[in-house]
Amino acid sequence: MKYLYLFIFFLPSLLLAQDDLLSEIDGEIEEDYKSAAFKGLKIVNFESTKMISRKELYFMVSHRFGSIETGFQDFFGLDQAVTRLNFLYGITDGINVGVSRSSFRKIYESSLKMRLIREKKGGFPVTVVSSSNILVNTSLDEAILPGLEFKNRLGYTTQLLISKKFNSNFSLQLMPTFFHDNYVDIDDQHNSQYVIGFGGRHKLTKRWSVNFDYGLHLNRAETSPFVNPLSIGFDLETGGHVFQLHFTNAQPMNTNGFLGQATGDWSDGNVFFGFNVTRVF
Repeated sequence: MKYLYLFIFFLPSLLLAQDDLLSEIDGEIEEDYKSAAFKGLKIVNFESTKMISRKELYFMVSHRFGSIETGFQDFFGLDQAVTRLNFLYGITDGINVGVSRSSFRKIYESSLKMRLIREKKGGFPVTVVSSSNILVNTSLDEAILPGLEFKNRLGYTTQLLISKKFNSNFSLQLMPTFFHDNYVDIDDQHNSQYVIGFGGRHKLTKRWSVNFDYGLHLNRAETSPFVNPLSIGFDLETGGHVFQLHFTNAQPMNTNGFLGQATGDWSDGNVFFGFNVTRVF
C-alpha cells in the first residue's frame, strides 16, 4: 500500500513534466514568459503557482488566531493562536522544497513544488505546478489509541495548481486535490479524500490586492462536523516582499487540515484572522 501512496504522490509530476521543466533545470528562461499570476506563495490557504527563485531560502511564519466570535473573552481569538514555521528553498527556479512544523496537532511536514508548464505570451495559456506534501501527526497518543503505529501518523497530499493571468490586475487558479490521512477522526470518513479548489487575485492598488480561495470537498462523510474552507485575504507588497492578512473559516494551515477539518461558519461570524510573514535569505 505504501508504494501506491508514493505513486499517487509523484503522479502529476510524472504525467505533466515538460520541456519547460528541463529548461528550468538548465537555467534557460525566455523573456516572453508571463510574470507570476500571484505575488504570494499562497493565495490564502491554498498554494499558488508562484515559485521561489534558484538558491533562495524563504522563512515563512504563519499565524491563525482563534475565532473572532469569542469577542473579548479570548481577545477576538488572540489567546488561541496556531503557528506554523516553514522553510522553503529553490533548488531551481522551477523546483522548490520545504519543511515545516505546525502547532496544530504538532504536525511536521515536507513539501515538493514543481513547475511543469509556464504561461507564455502567444504560447501555452496557463501555468501548471505540481504541489505534494507528506506530513507526520505527532499529537496522536498511544494511550488513547492502543496499537498506534508510526504509519497511522502519516498523511499525504498531491495537487495540480493551474493558474491563468488574464491581465496585470486579475488572476484565477484551479486546484484539483487528492489528500489521504492514515488516521481520520470520523468513523465513516474515507481516508482518501478529493477536493476541487478555486482561487483568485484582484489588484486594488499598486501595493494592495484582494485574494480568495475555496475548497469544494467531494466525498465528505455525512456525519462530519467539518465544512468547506472559504478564505478571503489581502496582500500588501512591501519592497519586493508580500505581507498577507486574511480571514478564513479554517484554523489549520496544513493542506490536509484546512481541507478536511475546517470548522468555522461565516454566517455566524465564526472565522479566524491570520497572517503570513516571509523573510528571504
